[in-house]
Amino acid sequence: MRGPRKSNGCLLRISQIIDRCAPDVLVIQDISEQGTRRARWISKLNGSITELAKDRGIPVFAYSRAQVRAAFDEYGGPPTKQILAELIAKHIPAFEQYVPPPRKPWMSEDRRMGLFDAAALALVFFQSADDSAG
Repeated sequence: MRGPRKSNGCLLRISQIIDRCAPDVLVIQDISEQGTRRARWISKLNGSITELAKDRGIPVFAYSRAQVRAAFDEYGGPPTKQILAELIAKHIPAFEQYVPPPRKPWMSEDRRMGLFDAAALALVFFQSADDSAG
């Protein structure tokens, strides 16, 4: 989305996805002061998403970038985003085709990385659920 009202457009689309998919939980990136720093409009959008989920009785779980990295430490230390994408693709073979080539320092982040950011948050959620259940 682009433009001055991108936050409203994003929230509308997210609302439609939540209505269509009826998730049991919502997992987002923790962007609090202790979490991961993001642009102000994204912080506001995350707050709106959280309120939307709570209004619909959907529990919200937030994990910081540090928590995600720590969850993958057992694979040889804190991974880069590229290594994280490759690890996720090994666990979820359907994602293999979406792993972007390694980024050069002068290149922008590949837009497919968002898929792996989301998958990493989901995997941390399920790992946390397993840890608390057992």
